[in-house]
Amino acid sequence: MKFGEILRELIEENDLTQKQVAKDLNIAPSTLGNYIHNSREPDFHTIKMIASYFKVSIDYLMDYRSTLAENKKEDELLRIYRLLPITYQILLIEQEKLLLRLGKNE
Repeated sequence: MKFGEILRELIEENDLTQKQVAKDLNIAPSTLGNYIHNSREPDFHTIKMIASYFKVSIDYLMDYRSTLAENKKEDELLRIYRLLPITYQILLIEQEKLLLRLGKNE
């Protein structure tokens, strides 16, 4: 998946507008539009800002995966986790601990 597609997906998932994201990141809306359409690429500083803004890793933004398929699952889990309110994050962690205990008993 290309950077612009990932960026568009993040904007949509967070119910944001391109104009709002551009304003929040202090970049021109046309520049953000160029990123989304893959006609321009952001510099490293901007990539870090975008990753921080959406609470995702740079690897996720760049669609970089090592040869392990599990990395994609881990990235997806981490992205979802970061979108959750803190109370749900705590609940998710406790559920995962329970699953680990259940898995050890099988």
